[in-house]
Amino acid sequence: MSRRICRVALLLPALLMSRAAMAQQSNVLDLAREVFNGNKDSLAQLTSLGNKGQADAQFNLGVLYANGDGVPKDAVQAVSWYRRAAEQGDANAQFNLGVMYSRGEGVTGDAAQAVNWYRKAAEQGQADAQFNLGVMYYRGEGVPGDIVQAVSWYRKAAAQGEAGAQFNLGVMNANGDGVPKDAVQAANWYRKAADQGFSDAQSNLGAMYVDGVGVPKDLVAALMWRNLAAAQGNAVALGALDPLRKEMTPGQIAEAQKLSSEWKSGK
Repeated sequence: MSRRICRVALLLPALLMSRAAMAQQSNVLDLAREVFNGNKDSLAQLTSLGNKGQADAQFNLGVLYANGDGVPKDAVQAVSWYRRAAEQGDANAQFNLGVMYSRGEGVTGDAAQAVNWYRKAAEQGQADAQFNLGVMYYRGEGVPGDIVQAVSWYRKAAAQGEAGAQFNLGVMNANGDGVPKDAVQAANWYRKAADQGFSDAQSNLGAMYVDGVGVPKDLVAALMWRNLAAAQGNAVALGALDPLRKEMTPGQIAEAQKLSSEWKSGK
């Protein structure tokens, strides 16, 4: 079984407008989509709204400049627009500004500032910020290391379906790292992340079925989950496939393949 927190790392999904801007006002989104498609008039309108203080417009301009969508990629401009929205309390902008400080993009890297902005967003319930804040506490970056705080923020993010947080809680439960060692809880958290297609969780859940740890021993289920992880290029799962198949009958292998295919088709 993988005994490491493979994804205690910064996840940056809110830099993708398709997710982070979903809750923004529709007229601003329409303009942002038009800018994405190269419409200069829409860029002028969106910029005008941003300069008038509309946080939705400021946030979306930050996303466009961060990604170079319909405008030249410009991290400094992205930071400027994110900051203007963040100072008005926009949680997605606060998160993205934290990411820019973590990466040192458009601004001098500063872990303490990253924590500051992650916390503002996390306290508003922004799941990605909650996860990243947990990461910072776990690593002791920008804040004194505190595994209890890390677990607390991971739990908040995991409760909202953040797969990276669910996976990390699985590893921590498997290892007794900051929480009591509990294989059943580890399998539960791995499954939540695995069901979302998180390959490290799929690989680790497969390993638990191989060993019969936290779940009943089940080689078919083990191969199903490891097949799914391997299909995403997961190196641990890829390396485990042949040894696992050698322990199985052709019928079991066929059943696992069928289950893997059904899982994929159900997504």
